[in-house]
Amino acid sequence: MAATLQEIAPFAKMNNTIEVLICGVGIPSTVYHLTKKLLKQKFDVVIQAGIGGSFSHKIKNGEVVAVEQDVFADIGVEEKGEFKTIFQLGFGDENKFPFKKGSLINTSEILQATHLKKVKAVTVNKISERKKQTKQLKQIFNAAVESMEGAAFHYVCLQQNIQFLQIRSISNKVGERDKTKWQIKEAIVNLNLELKNLIDSINK
Repeated sequence: MAATLQEIAPFAKMNNTIEVLICGVGIPSTVYHLTKKLLKQKFDVVIQAGIGGSFSHKIKNGEVVAVEQDVFADIGVEEKGEFKTIFQLGFGDENKFPFKKGSLINTSEILQATHLKKVKAVTVNKISERKKQTKQLKQIFNAAVESMEGAAFHYVCLQQNIQFLQIRSISNKVGERDKTKWQIKEAIVNLNLELKNLIDSINK
């Protein structure tokens, strides 16, 4: 599955055995379409493939990583310049399933088997160039990657008790809105190469 067809178009064109689901951009669309699909059909594993931004200079543009844990990073309250999550506010139990310390952690065998670098990620409703938002996300969640769908994907798969894997190809640094510095084409090429390799390894 992917948020947009553009992200996995090369794989979708050459694939005729693996079902492809395009969920749309954002948390609500991901939750609805993925849940609807999983309630209708049984799958051995679900893979979310997409591009994303990176907070870390140790992760280069074009690099593909596997997300080990994700979090809904903007559900909460911002007051007097300080952000607090719903768990910090006492509106939820950070260790109530499917959460562990407020995160959605993937313990699937498929994640452990991949050769890709395993990272922490945040999921946000709004991509922003605000330096304050970028700083807050880095400080609070210690994440390496940002997307708009990842935590929703983890949440649904954990609830449905199905093996899953989220892979992200880095197209830009978080907060950088100068599109001339983005590498979307390269990120998509690398994403689809890794996706094909991953599917081939599963089918062996």
